[in-house]
Amino acid sequence: MVSTNPFMQMFARSPFKPMQEHIAKAQQCAGQLIPFFQASFDNDWVLAEQYQRQITDLEHQADDIKREIRQSLPSSLFLPVPRTDLLNLLRMQDKIANRAKDISGLMLGRQMSIPALIQTEMLDFVKTAVKTSEQALTALNELDELIGAGFRGREVDVVEAMIHKLDDLEHQTDELERHIRYSLFKVEKDLDPIDAMFLYKIISWIGELADRAQDVGGRLQLLLAR
Repeated sequence: MVSTNPFMQMFARSPFKPMQEHIAKAQQCAGQLIPFFQASFDNDWVLAEQYQRQITDLEHQADDIKREIRQSLPSSLFLPVPRTDLLNLLRMQDKIANRAKDISGLMLGRQMSIPALIQTEMLDFVKTAVKTSEQALTALNELDELIGAGFRGREVDVVEAMIHKLDDLEHQTDELERHIRYSLFKVEKDLDPIDAMFLYKIISWIGELADRAQDVGGRLQLLLAR
């Protein structure tokens, strides 16, 4: 009897197809942070709330896919890589979506205003973090080709180069994080102390978003090494 479960059908076509669907949703969550921050700069919290709801909806969709992957991936299913490695990779992807929701939720809940003097720097920081998650998606979308090549040959070199670019983007995010922390330090005396504390937390979470994207690349690299 042929299964009508769409997720099982995806596994029948490719064991990595649902993983690619999941990280695409996670990346969409991250991508919505850019217009969300732009709305917050304008103190347009009605518009910011619309973007935050989109992020939340996308995160819920990612959770649905994650749940189906876990339920539809029995230990007896043949895979070209260990099941535990696939589930660890899924966990790293999930953290991208979760962190995007955390950032937008905290900022909206407190209606956090970013000081005008650091808004341009903040937007560059967010965009670079999002580029990092985009690169994780790009690398993971090569999994079908890797499987077809038996994790050997030129395709491995292509993915290795993608992971190297991912690492570079994460390092750029680290540099921007250091700069914006210093910029915030210079103006924090003019802010409410609690507002300053939460701004530092938001900066840390944006950096973590890029870190989690790099972790996806690290897990993918482990698959290449097996």
